[in-house]
Amino acid sequence: MTYDADVIVIGAGLAGLAATAELVDAGRKVILLDQEPEQSIGGQAHWSFGGLFFVDSPEQRRMRIKDTRDLALQDWMGTAGFDREQDAWPRRWAEAYIDFAAGEKRSWLHRQGVRFFPVVGWAERGGYDANGHGNSVPRFHITWGTGPGLVEPFERRVRAGVGRGLVQLRFRHRVTGLSRTAGSVDTVTGEVLEPSDAVRGTASGREAAGAFSLRAQAVIVTSGGIGGNHDLVRAQWPARLGTPPQRMLSGVPAHVDGLMLGITEAAGASHINKDRMWHYTEGIENWNPIWSRHGIRILPGPSSLWLDATGRRLPVPLFPGFDTLGTLDHIMKTGHDHTWFVLNQRVIGKEFGLSGSEQNPDLTGRSVRQVIDRARQAVPGPVKAFMDNGADFVVERDLSALVRGMNAVTKEDLLDEATVRDQIVARDREIANPFTKDLQVMAIHGARKYLGDKLIRTAAPHRILDPAAGPLIAVRLSILTRKSLGGLETDLSSRVLTPEGEPLPGVYAAGEAAGFGGGGVHGYRALEGTFLGGCVFSGRAAGRAAARAVG
Repeated sequence: MTYDADVIVIGAGLAGLAATAELVDAGRKVILLDQEPEQSIGGQAHWSFGGLFFVDSPEQRRMRIKDTRDLALQDWMGTAGFDREQDAWPRRWAEAYIDFAAGEKRSWLHRQGVRFFPVVGWAERGGYDANGHGNSVPRFHITWGTGPGLVEPFERRVRAGVGRGLVQLRFRHRVTGLSRTAGSVDTVTGEVLEPSDAVRGTASGREAAGAFSLRAQAVIVTSGGIGGNHDLVRAQWPARLGTPPQRMLSGVPAHVDGLMLGITEAAGASHINKDRMWHYTEGIENWNPIWSRHGIRILPGPSSLWLDATGRRLPVPLFPGFDTLGTLDHIMKTGHDHTWFVLNQRVIGKEFGLSGSEQNPDLTGRSVRQVIDRARQAVPGPVKAFMDNGADFVVERDLSALVRGMNAVTKEDLLDEATVRDQIVARDREIANPFTKDLQVMAIHGARKYLGDKLIRTAAPHRILDPAAGPLIAVRLSILTRKSLGGLETDLSSRVLTPEGEPLPGVYAAGEAAGFGGGGVHGYRALEGTFLGGCVFSGRAAGRAAARAVG
């Protein structure tokens, strides 16, 4: 029986690169397929902020953060909310991932040249009890070099495999089918698309120039999720979150279409937890878009006043950066699919981060000087560009003009100045002394007890309407598609399982296609910094397991 390679990997994103790198280390021959052109190698990870979840890291210890494996596991399980029979493998993957994050993850990446920004971020703070959702301590570590800096060592290892004759890179190969010989999936078929010089992230075209059929002893599916396919997002939208938003922005390029999930399912795979997904509620239209409906997520500090579409504050504990899914659930019950941040220049200058490698040239470019310059600016350049050009931003000196501008953005008179003023003035009264019943104000005081937040992420408490802190700013926020939390069900060796719970012969999966492990390692919610790490961890497992199986 003749094979074209030992293993075929479908998808050249971070998980696919991690799997291929492990196969190269084991001396296996690999064909790496991707429907996009070569300039898009690294997939979604290239565009990411590079956040990684570590437990008890040197960076945490230097910031006087006390973290343990048991505390992290408690937070993960309280966040995931596993409650289904099919959560058996996701739960085991969660335990394994926590062990990885508290163990060799950082040192293994460090040996490959990955470095980290010294200040640890505090994402998804929760706001419930100790067994509920959220990170009890800061765990969000930013890769020095952001997403491209994390992709780099894995791409380097793969290209070394090309040099050794172990890896064939076949871009513009779009898989349309998986088939079996003697019971094992060993044949991958599809279309060879026309060459494209499309810039990374832009539409590359789907005109076929030919067909292909390739055979290998094993196939690893690392094709990503569904976030660029709004029709599929709506089709899988969970009933518990009501009707899908009429208007959504895309946090990923259009090629993140989810089609490979259906192809693998048709070949016999178990695809579970389709209704679990992770979409951000702080999306803004990119004023300089790369892909269609391109949205950017605001990474907020805790001080912005969060109002619904009619100008009323979101309920406790739905503060900026506390509970993404809880906020999404609340928004979808309001009858509107947008909300507002109301703040001032002092807050936006200190507290607004923008997700994405291209929005953080200082970190992406690994420039210490630019990081220092950014800290000295009243408003960082990328954020100022949105203030000046963003369709969702209203900047005014007085509240009356601000509210008029907010209504002009939506082209609806949903906001009444008296209602908005009442919300802001009531909050501002709570700033006058350190005693307060306003839990968001308490959260601001609490955040500033952490040195990292006090230095770069949380403005000193002050009145939003303080003229010295102005101008006033309002930002319309939309739902931003991003991650599938469900996926192909896998065991701890990344073998894809059938609906009967047996391994699908010859098929492995990793990354978002596998729900970052097991078909949904996050359950219902994510602690952040766990998507890239999940790609690396599950990709490594798939590559190592496939290497053993074909040896």
